[in-house]
Amino acid sequence: MKNFTTVLKIAPAFLLASTVIHAQTKDSITKEKKIEEVVLIGYGKQKKTDLTGSITAISAKDFNEGSINSAEQLIQGRASGLQITNNGGAPGSGATIRIRGGASLNASNDPLIVIDGVPVDNNGISGASNPLALINPNDIESFSILKDASATAIYGSRASNGVIIITTKKGTSGKIKVNYTATTSLYEKMGNINMLSTEQFRDVVLNKALPSYQALLGNSNTNWQNEIYQKALGFDNSVSLSGGIKGLPYRLSLGYLNQDGIIKTNNIERTTASLNLNPKLFDKHLDINFNIKGTYAENRFKEDGAIGAAVVFDPTKPVYDSSFTNYNGYWEWLNSNGDGKPNTNATKNPVSMLNQRWDLSYVKRVLGNIQFDYKFHFLPELRANLNLGYDYSDSNGNTTVLPSAAMVYYKEGTYRRYTQEKKNKLLDFYFNYLKTVESLKSTFDVTLGYSYQDWQKSEPFAPTILGTGILEPASGNDTFTQNTILSYFGRFNYTFNNKYLLTATLRRDASSRFSKDNRVGYFPSVALAWKIDQENFLKNSNVVSTLKLRAGWGQTGQQEIGGDYPYLARYIMSNSGAMYQLGDEFINTLRPQGYDKNIKWETTTTTNIGLDFGFLKDRINGSIEIYEKKSKDLLALVLVPAGANLTNILWTNIGDLKNKGIEANVNFKAINNSNLTWDINVNATHYKSEIVYIAGTKSLHGGIGGGTGNTIQVHTEGYQPSAFYVYQQVYDNAGKSIEGVYVDRNGDGVINSSDLYEYKSPAPKVLLGFSTKLAYKNWDLGFTMRASLGNYVYNNVASQYGNLQGISNNSYLQNIHSSYLDTGFERGQYFSDYYVENASFLRMDNINVGYNLPSFISKNSKMRIFGSVQNAFIVTKYSGLDPEVFNGIDNNLYQRPRVYSLGFNFQF
Repeated sequence: MKNFTTVLKIAPAFLLASTVIHAQTKDSITKEKKIEEVVLIGYGKQKKTDLTGSITAISAKDFNEGSINSAEQLIQGRASGLQITNNGGAPGSGATIRIRGGASLNASNDPLIVIDGVPVDNNGISGASNPLALINPNDIESFSILKDASATAIYGSRASNGVIIITTKKGTSGKIKVNYTATTSLYEKMGNINMLSTEQFRDVVLNKALPSYQALLGNSNTNWQNEIYQKALGFDNSVSLSGGIKGLPYRLSLGYLNQDGIIKTNNIERTTASLNLNPKLFDKHLDINFNIKGTYAENRFKEDGAIGAAVVFDPTKPVYDSSFTNYNGYWEWLNSNGDGKPNTNATKNPVSMLNQRWDLSYVKRVLGNIQFDYKFHFLPELRANLNLGYDYSDSNGNTTVLPSAAMVYYKEGTYRRYTQEKKNKLLDFYFNYLKTVESLKSTFDVTLGYSYQDWQKSEPFAPTILGTGILEPASGNDTFTQNTILSYFGRFNYTFNNKYLLTATLRRDASSRFSKDNRVGYFPSVALAWKIDQENFLKNSNVVSTLKLRAGWGQTGQQEIGGDYPYLARYIMSNSGAMYQLGDEFINTLRPQGYDKNIKWETTTTTNIGLDFGFLKDRINGSIEIYEKKSKDLLALVLVPAGANLTNILWTNIGDLKNKGIEANVNFKAINNSNLTWDINVNATHYKSEIVYIAGTKSLHGGIGGGTGNTIQVHTEGYQPSAFYVYQQVYDNAGKSIEGVYVDRNGDGVINSSDLYEYKSPAPKVLLGFSTKLAYKNWDLGFTMRASLGNYVYNNVASQYGNLQGISNNSYLQNIHSSYLDTGFERGQYFSDYYVENASFLRMDNINVGYNLPSFISKNSKMRIFGSVQNAFIVTKYSGLDPEVFNGIDNNLYQRPRVYSLGFNFQF
């Protein structure tokens, strides 16, 4: 293409930045590329060289390839300061996204996500494990990751955790063009959790268990993990048509995805459609951009407990036994009294749990906007922009468990149906005035605007219907919630002599989540930049092509908490467990809810210094940044003393948090000639969070399996958030852990909770990303690797099952984790730091190879054939199945599969 759009690897910006455009001249194809770079920032556009903020922009040509069924997978490992951790291997599963480590304790640390100018709800949709999985990745043109306050402060109350702008593909003028992509993928599990083999388990039971437990051993040899996993197939097809009809550019796309999970009975089937129209009217003074995307998805989810059951189910028992007629032939643990009924405490047959349960969902979503941008005829320096957006979802689902399933045997089967409706309405309007005054060597760029956004959610009461006809619970409440943000914003850009830059922004937000006294928040920012490369001593340099120093300061807010009315005194109707009896009649009472009338914004202040550089006409280019974020009035869910409020747990403001770090990004065009090109990207991030102040006592959290109500993590002043809170294990002279023996850290002669200490953190010290693409004539080869250093994980599978309790405490048998062979623990030592392991890793995320067939069939058509391997390998010392566990507690995670993909792209 003679003229085309490409998103830069590094493109600093400070507002609703959405994409970066390279406008290339015809001569740019030969020798050195002459590029004029323009950044679309949502509320206007500027040259990249005139921007002052921190942003990484990634275009479609740099996306990860292969079986990509959710948007965030396209950019995993591609940017410094960005951490994306998949929440598991289920089809359509979500990911935890962090920009510079987040800025809160218990409130949301998710970045604000904006799709084609519409900020979307991060709280998810019932029946969809990942809202981003409802967007067809093949429709996405670019991502822009806004990181510092000068880039994000224009978003005010929702920008403390950064912003990710997703821009979808647009229509083009000219003849119709057809683009079709088909990908077929094979998914397989990476391995099994290290439990005792059947022979090892039988040996331990015969040597360590009482005779009554020895008698429970069976004669089978069953690998239960293999029984619930499978090799799965996935098919992804996408077709788009683009062109122009009498000056009306358009793009229409359709997509279909059908993917099985590596756990049996798990599947997602998704159909998507999108339409973009972008005409220019009134002598090209009026630009209209219309986008609409629709999605329909059907899911079948697996039974959550099946993974854990497969890990510990007795390997000497069979999957099926014809004598178990009441259970559809699945072997189950029954009561020892011979009544033929299931043991309510025992582990249930994991294959039965999958095959006798149907958890289905049906999700519809429509996301659209229309944007009008008018350049006044009588004053072309002045523009007016109106953006109207709407995000609507309607979901419903049902869960059926057969009466023969042991897990609901006493309920004679269960059925539950739920529905949810969500509405997100947006109105943005702003004026922009751009004027260059040559006599003053100055450019003025002023934006003033207004924004309104409203979210509504309704969920009817949805009880479970037991086979006996009883409702569980018998009564409940329909819910409807709503929250609204009204905002005014302004931005002032000033450039002097094409060297010195100033950016100032201010946003005023009013959120319905806070009382009138605390409702309004002001979020300012200011940034300066010096284009050193424009100074006389560098302007004609053959070595330094880009050198710009940036510095910024700003404040952003946080109001994403667990409820829409945390400051209001309110009542709800009681459920069936809290009814009041008057004579023979039971009456629902009104129950007061806890609230904090003084709850207010959480505010984050960010300071950022950055240097953009380029050498040898930008063949080597990148940036390095140092930043510090300080959050005050942290929003958190805390325990409340008895009698102090109408609840024992409450959202309130509790403390301060500090986060500082350094990040770097380097792009290197190692080879660049007509037949061979080689591009390399390396990015690195180091950050550390510390709790500066927290009100009240230490905040315990991080629930673990084993015991009741046990937590393993803590928020403590002077430490990183979510540090592990454990005892220091004592070892013998041979280096073997001594059961129940810990260090008396306070020296009082007694081992108790006072000897618990903060030890390590799930947060990595360093994140590294490396990607490269080598192209020779029509062939190309690329890969993406990620490394995480200094992150720790609590191996809850080992702590819960690496002992003899599974063959001594119940009237049934459970398998034992192989760590028992090293520790010899008879009972669970849940709080031993032995189970906090270094989980640093190097993961090969993606390897891909492709071949382009030019002039396929005709001179105007092309075909590309490609293959890829995702999650190719991982290098780690962690003893568990996968060290990449975001919250730091490894407890029966749906493992990420290895994926082999083969596909083709056809254009004509």
